[in-house]
Amino acid sequence: MPKTSAIERNKKRIALAAKFAAKRAELKAILISPSTSDEEFHAAQRKLQKLPRNSAPSRIRNRCALSGRPRGYKRKFGVSRLTFRELALAGKIPGVTKSSW
Repeated sequence: MPKTSAIERNKKRIALAAKFAAKRAELKAILISPSTSDEEFHAAQRKLQKLPRNSAPSRIRNRCALSGRPRGYKRKFGVSRLTFRELALAGKIPGVTKSSW
């Protein structure tokens, strides 16, 4: 089980990313647009840099919803490989069976 502080820090990052998503997208659109002037470009760049670092979606870490484990994350199910195996063997994930050949 990971430290509670790491899990809470990640939750804070998720909330910040959601809060600043619209503003970040708007500023990035200004930067990408070829019709922006140099002054507008640099102003948008400065505003983007002033946003909190933890509001960037790339800083969010995928973690298991049940155990909080950061490694071996199964994106489709939202859990780690260990939790996935436990749930699959218990029959709690529909359509997943242990393979045998």
